[in-house]
Amino acid sequence: MAVSLCRSRTASSLNLFANTLRRFSTEVTNTSAQRTPESIVNQMMYSDINSRIGSCMPLSAMRIGTIIHNIELNPGQGGKLVRAAGTSAKILKEPTSAYCLIQMPSGVKKLIDSRCRATIGVVSNPSHGDRKLRNAGHSRWLGRRPVVRGVAMNPVDHPHGGGEGKSKSSGKWGKGSRTPWGKPTKGGYKTGPLKRRK
Repeated sequence: MAVSLCRSRTASSLNLFANTLRRFSTEVTNTSAQRTPESIVNQMMYSDINSRIGSCMPLSAMRIGTIIHNIELNPGQGGKLVRAAGTSAKILKEPTSAYCLIQMPSGVKKLIDSRCRATIGVVSNPSHGDRKLRNAGHSRWLGRRPVVRGVAMNPVDHPHGGGEGKSKSSGKWGKGSRTPWGKPTKGGYKTGPLKRRK
């Protein structure tokens, strides 16, 4: 009795599922047959920009004031700009010509080829920069090694090392700031004409 009741319920549910699937497939074919390429383009042009967040498309297909990220520098190259957490750029001029004017997160305005693609919206995790490291080990977990000042080293380890007090002039040899390998750090070696002696 119980087995026959279970079989009848399973058969009825399968029939209901098949009918629903058949109806859905006919509706999809009817709607796809009615939609023409022109109607699809019109729908994309006049749809709300917020409904397209996350869509990747050429800059020429976007409107002025659109917030974008992951921007290409050359067509087909892949996203190169505005990819850090919480960043976004803005389209300043209508991208009708060959180039599109975009304002970067730094405030710099940049002309980019209108054929380049970008993603609409803002990169996620905007609070990434607000995170504070709890201890020195937290910094090491991120792969950052300690930074030791040259004046805190010995002369054998760094050109700034040794001397009495916080001196980096290497004693009587009045040398300026140097790298650990002895090269000048501020502007490199002096290559200009020598000063005239008075």
